[in-house]
Amino acid sequence: MNGTNIMDTLKARGFIKQVVFEDELYELLGKESVPFYIGFDPTADSLHVGHFLALMAMSHMQKAGHRPIVLIGGGTGKIGDPSGRTDMRRMMTNETIKHNCECFKKQMSRFFSFDGENAAIMVNNADWLDNLNFLEFMRDIGANFSVNKMLTAECFKTRMERGLSFFEFSYMLLQAYDFLYLFKHYGCKLECGGDDQWSNILAGADLIRRKEGAPAFAMTFALLTTSEGKKMGKTQAGAVWLDPAKTSPYDFYQYWRNTADADVEKCLKLLTFMDLDEIAELCKYRDERINAAKERLAYEVTAIVHGKDEADKAQAQARAAFGGQGDDMPEAVVAKGVNNIIDIMCAVGVCKSKSEARNLITGGGVKVDEEKVEGFDYTVSDEKLAQGVVLHKGKKVHVRVKAQ
Repeated sequence: MNGTNIMDTLKARGFIKQVVFEDELYELLGKESVPFYIGFDPTADSLHVGHFLALMAMSHMQKAGHRPIVLIGGGTGKIGDPSGRTDMRRMMTNETIKHNCECFKKQMSRFFSFDGENAAIMVNNADWLDNLNFLEFMRDIGANFSVNKMLTAECFKTRMERGLSFFEFSYMLLQAYDFLYLFKHYGCKLECGGDDQWSNILAGADLIRRKEGAPAFAMTFALLTTSEGKKMGKTQAGAVWLDPAKTSPYDFYQYWRNTADADVEKCLKLLTFMDLDEIAELCKYRDERINAAKERLAYEVTAIVHGKDEADKAQAQARAAFGGQGDDMPEAVVAKGVNNIIDIMCAVGVCKSKSEARNLITGGGVKVDEEKVEGFDYTVSDEKLAQGVVLHKGKKVHVRVKAQ
């Protein structure tokens, strides 16, 4: 294969967290097309921001000549991965799983292709897990696993404190068996996933090496988190979905437009296809000029997920509401010294009473410029009011406010 090794690309953009047999994998990825897989639980009819990073990695890898295998956990999804959870997941019907798979494929097609060279394929592990013989499975697969070693895995530690069923404990064996099955039937040599999956992914690579005596590899990606370590993709209203019926293109755009200054460069590297030099240039300032990078981030990710037309619409709408570029936005004046958000809301007439203002704030429906008002004690400085701010009540009421 020619060109840059995909591991160099993924490292430069900040994707890679852990790799097993790294030098051997690097050499392999540089000389041949490598089928690789990532698993997705079909627990909803849409992907969300938590999947975004994996989808981008799959896109980069396909463009570099490697074949993506999308593994839908129709079988393991009936158990539920205990990683990071404190409860058991509900079981789904085959009809629900099939519907969710169709929705996933449509959304994934915006990131990588299911046609042409190195075409991605989608497989459902229910096809080989549903009819497993328990005794044969435990003899052929279970014999390769040490319970003592499994109990040290991070994915089980939290659940061990609260109670872990054998049903869930078997998840690691089944995921490892998935890798073995894909190795035998599709030539899959690499499993990728979020870093919280490291123990499960490593188990699969180890199983192949034990049973088949053949090279197999594990690689995990950094989780999409803020600089404070919190998972991205959550709002007060819930998850940020890729389905426009669940999260509108405008709300999707605004979510990324409100990215914290410290996270913009990382998100541009991970979630867009922009050149790294361009990203560095755009993010070299840490003052108000970082807003240009935020707007570019919001536009690029919205275009990837929803298309250029929807990204153009969302950007125009956001600029009108948030950038002060809308000619029809009403203006209001408050007396100097009126700084508390509740007093401001009442003074400019967006609320009839302080109790109504408090209810709106509690519901997460108030913003000043691009900052959500989180508490009743929120204040706007005299300096900001002298320049003018935009007060947002919900999605439709936007008022320019200045101090007199």
